[in-house]
Amino acid sequence: MAKVGIFFGTDTGNTRRIAKDISTTLTGAVAAKPVNIRNVTVEDLLAFDTLILGTPTYGEGQLPGLSTGNATESWEEFLPKMSGYDFSGKKVAIYGLGNQKSYPAEFVDAMFYLYEQFKQCGATIIGAWDTEGYKFTGSKAVVDDRFVGLVLDQENQKDLTPARLESWLTNLAEAWA
Repeated sequence: MAKVGIFFGTDTGNTRRIAKDISTTLTGAVAAKPVNIRNVTVEDLLAFDTLILGTPTYGEGQLPGLSTGNATESWEEFLPKMSGYDFSGKKVAIYGLGNQKSYPAEFVDAMFYLYEQFKQCGATIIGAWDTEGYKFTGSKAVVDDRFVGLVLDQENQKDLTPARLESWLTNLAEAWA
């Protein structure tokens, strides 16, 4: 079985594309094929020792889900299902997509909700990311002066994505080695 599970929530496809880029970079021997969170159970996530989780932030800091106009369920509906599950011993890395120009006061807030839920379930969160290079006024995803995971702005800084992704994955490989 692959060492790393990659799961994402999306309705538009940007977060899925990043998940595919991650999977391709890590190769099939290391990472499983990315799966949309709407198609899995909590037990599916528990099958992996390391998880890479992706989410966009919708509107004013919301998780993707039915209340944000998604056509299908996503993280909003999945996270409550985790209540009572133990992720102790699991390593979780989070990446998030946001728009720092249109939503500078709640930039990538949805990442925090994944961080908070998985941490409450006992997971070790890895892959914190520097806030330098972004222009925003507020973000719940900043904990101890760093983002809780990789932040990508595909609307305003798409050209920086490949280098950021490569750097983050290199750091993650050291953390799960």
